[in-house]
Amino acid sequence: MRLLLRILFALYLVAVGFVVWSPQPESGSGVLAVIVRWIVSVTSLPAGPTYDTLEVAANVVMFLPFGVLAMTAYRWMRVWSTTLAGLATSALIEGVQLALPSRYSTVSDLIANTAGALLGALLVAGVRRARRRSQESPSSA
Repeated sequence: MRLLLRILFALYLVAVGFVVWSPQPESGSGVLAVIVRWIVSVTSLPAGPTYDTLEVAANVVMFLPFGVLAMTAYRWMRVWSTTLAGLATSALIEGVQLALPSRYSTVSDLIANTAGALLGALLVAGVRRARRRSQESPSSA
């Protein structure tokens, strides 16, 4: 099972690399721009979420699996080491994006990606803690 999780983590990292290093569509034509327009069209709000807000949220969501997979594929990892690994991975991504003419690097992406890794790690840590408590508590018969 652990090997399968490690393979899944590697595939996830390849997919993230593809997403973050592929040429970016022109502003207003990407997936996030389409989502913003859709939200505005189906809600009665005068304005939907901004592109920047959705971009930050998408980066957090994109790195949630990083935290979950790192903590489950490598049981020795803890919340702090998983968060640090997420930060290092995001720094690598943003560093490479500096050299790509079709991409741009931002500190907000670094923060959002790291936050996603942290949230994923906290989720796994919470599930582990709940399991330990349920196993340690005496069963009521």
